[in-house]
Amino acid sequence: MLQIQRSSLGMILLLLSSVSVAPALALPPAEDVPEEVLRTEIITEARSPVDGTPLTAAEYAELQAQLEAGPDTRPQLSPRVENTIILLRVRRAIRSVFPFLLE
Repeated sequence: MLQIQRSSLGMILLLLSSVSVAPALALPPAEDVPEEVLRTEIITEARSPVDGTPLTAAEYAELQAQLEAGPDTRPQLSPRVENTIILLRVRRAIRSVFPFLLE
């Protein structure tokens, strides 16, 4: 009986020692760069949002400034139409404060 217990104890130890190696197989390779290091890297090259060409950091900053300044896309309206739009906005503001006035 003692002999059976020793052999079963040896089998259990053998199984436990082989199981402890399994989690090490799930680790990434040693040459893989950790995500924390990648987050702190300074990006020095970029792609143009217009046509996708590679740009340096200075060229990208210049292009971003040009795109933000961009042409005035506001439509040109006649003064009469602009005045009507302003009056409609004033009317809407008055209606929000005094809903019973302008019915």
